[in-house]
Amino acid sequence: MKTKRSILLIDGSNFYFKLKKLKLHHLLEFDFSSFSSFLARKTTIVKRNYYVGKIRQDGTEKTEKLFAAQQKLIAKLKQHQFHYSLGFLLKNDGVYHEKGVDVQIAVDILVSTYENVCDHIILVSSDTDLSPAIKKAVEKGKTIEYVGFSHQPSLGLIKFCSESTLLKEEDLKQFLSPHK
Repeated sequence: MKTKRSILLIDGSNFYFKLKKLKLHHLLEFDFSSFSSFLARKTTIVKRNYYVGKIRQDGTEKTEKLFAAQQKLIAKLKQHQFHYSLGFLLKNDGVYHEKGVDVQIAVDILVSTYENVCDHIILVSSDTDLSPAIKKAVEKGKTIEYVGFSHQPSLGLIKFCSESTLLKEEDLKQFLSPHK
């Protein structure tokens, strides 16, 4: 029997903030390769993609620090055979909002579906804006697995996806260096 082909799509901002609530947000210490293998189970991952808003430098110390951290994260992702896609950050009333990432994820779901890149899509995101793309992929025979967090599951994605995996704090701790 042929092994199922999977793609792994991680909504970086969503992932970071869910981990942050658990005080596990040290992404530079996170073992993305082992995490991928854990999620893949008996499938073969043919593509790994991480989506995040691009930090724009504006000369302030804060953005310089954030930009440097993001560059380190991108280097780490590359070490773990991840591709990355950058949306952008829009500042409104002093608060940054990520833009364009959900559209990129939705496009990748649909392209992977229509170009038959995979059989199984592992989606680490809790964003219900992805529901139309998910529904279309499922209609076309793809299995979409929602990977969420037991402390804040997305009931909408549980409803729309073929399968759901809710990660607990213990599941995630194994992917961080012991000193974190």
